[in-house]
Amino acid sequence: MKYYPAVAGFFLKKMNKFNFKGRDIIDINDFSKEELLFILKMAKKFDPEYVKSDRSNYTIAQGKIAGLLFFEQSTRTEQSFRSAAQKIGMGIIGFNDPQSTSIHKGESFPDTIRIMDSYADCLIIRHPKGGAAKDAAEVAAIPVINAGDGPNQHPTQTILDLYTIQKVAGKLEGITVALMGDLKYGRTVHALSIALSHFNVKQIFISHPSLAMPQEYLNILKTRNRKYEVWEKLSMDLEGVDFLYQTRVQKERFANLNEYKKIKDLFILDKSFKKYLDRGVKLMHPLPRVNEIDPELDAHPNAIYFQQARNGLYIREALLALVLGRL
Repeated sequence: MKYYPAVAGFFLKKMNKFNFKGRDIIDINDFSKEELLFILKMAKKFDPEYVKSDRSNYTIAQGKIAGLLFFEQSTRTEQSFRSAAQKIGMGIIGFNDPQSTSIHKGESFPDTIRIMDSYADCLIIRHPKGGAAKDAAEVAAIPVINAGDGPNQHPTQTILDLYTIQKVAGKLEGITVALMGDLKYGRTVHALSIALSHFNVKQIFISHPSLAMPQEYLNILKTRNRKYEVWEKLSMDLEGVDFLYQTRVQKERFANLNEYKKIKDLFILDKSFKKYLDRGVKLMHPLPRVNEIDPELDAHPNAIYFQQARNGLYIREALLALVLGRL
């Protein structure tokens, strides 16, 4: 049988209809349902549960440089991106302590971005200020990936959460996801709710009224005709709930410490939560946790928060390869 490169190229383009080369990854709102599904599909190319170990993955982006600009310290996100970049063959430059850079001398944020833009092929930025990643993207000529900008967005976390749900449930349609804890300030639950709203997913919001899901996110669900419920405490009956996404009640958000003390223990999952895990509820958490999940639950197969963190590696490998035009 003859091989026709032009024809093969045509079908390859038809398969990869989404062109991510040079694209910034800033905000989950920038992605359509189809684009999100495409990213999840590409992540499977790096997940050993779907493919055999392929050494060629380690040369996909050989010769390319990732600039990790962490203006605030991080453990999971930085190390996950660092590992992902190295696994596809990238070199790494950057910092995780602005005090050791020229920023400490008074260099402006745009100038720092311009300098790093000269040395790297993509920039991965974490910053305590909301909107910083977008500001960087407006200055940089190379792709910028938002690794968390203050209380605003953390799109790769959202996509790895979607990937985890799809991987465990085998689908993203016809399921129920409950989100619990700090729903007012938590950027992870805001973005995940938006992403899930593309699919036929019922969402349940569990929080104290003072930490309720902001109305703007409930309005998105109404506009997209998605079912949701609002609870003020964890129900004794979680029948029908497939995933519980737990978040920390953030002490630093409370002006009144007494109010925090009244609320903080309402959303702690102790070892008694095992009965729900035994029934099939999958427990997720964006990490880090403090005391909101008892470590005794860690060994249960339905406590999937560490698997969730591991999935971030595959998502970030895929995104780096995509924005570099290597997938």
